[in-house]
Amino acid sequence: MENKFQMTLEDNIFLAKRNIVDIIWKSARLEGLNVTFPDTEAIYRGSIISDVEVNTVIAINNLKHAWQFILDTIEYPIDYPYICKINQYVEYNLIPNAGFIRNFPVSIGGTRWKPELPIESKIKEEIENIKTIANPTERAITMMLHLMRRQMFGDGNKRTSMLSANQIMISNGVGIISIPVELQRDFSKMLVEFYETNKMDDIKEFIYHSCIDGIPLQKKESEHNYNPNDDYYLKVSFKEATVLEKNGISFEGTVHEQGNSVIRIKTSDKTKVDEIINSYRNNNSIKNLI
Repeated sequence: MENKFQMTLEDNIFLAKRNIVDIIWKSARLEGLNVTFPDTEAIYRGSIISDVEVNTVIAINNLKHAWQFILDTIEYPIDYPYICKINQYVEYNLIPNAGFIRNFPVSIGGTRWKPELPIESKIKEEIENIKTIANPTERAITMMLHLMRRQMFGDGNKRTSMLSANQIMISNGVGIISIPVELQRDFSKMLVEFYETNKMDDIKEFIYHSCIDGIPLQKKESEHNYNPNDDYYLKVSFKEATVLEKNGISFEGTVHEQGNSVIRIKTSDKTKVDEIINSYRNNNSIKNLI
């Protein structure tokens, strides 16, 4: 498996922050929360929404705080305690003992298959084995699916698993995993099949091709790219513009005979321009004093 995207850490964090509300909304919908995108955005911004269930509001805010934790600690190497901390954020004020592995059996909707009780030492070993996968995109997808099937916690396992996967994705600059709402039915069907068979090849391919967002690398065409650092803007009088022209300084902009005008000058000429303008203004000041 090859990485679909290769970004800097800064670019990947920027992508996550720019799309954070959409990512949270999709994650909430995948978990079965009946919330719209506008409501998700309003909750994220701190508005009070009267017609949304309290637990849904809590869940949205928990995802917001979980993402803040991920982005604030993005360079920390993911491990068992880190994943438990993510679940603690995800399920805060929603279930007892958020962040602790479950000690009771659970059922999975849509299948008779039931996950075994989690054993801490075994899970730690499995996580460390997954961390040896060289390709970060494959490592992230594998970690996500394994944690989903493991059902480590009393609730919020899909949200926790996806956040864990995205910590790996973003820290390696390879994009963001997010299940589009229109594909969530297909994803859920494939997820149940994976639960029952423990064969993840098909759903891994589905996630890889349909559920990873990123910023594509662009070919550089330096001769055509504008660099805003190459020039700057200066306000001058008509006489000052004339003096600059006489001294061989080229500039752009319309110069008016009355009042001041704004011109654009190459940054490489800035030192020379400053000397010319300062000399001209000083000479005029001396003349006015005489």
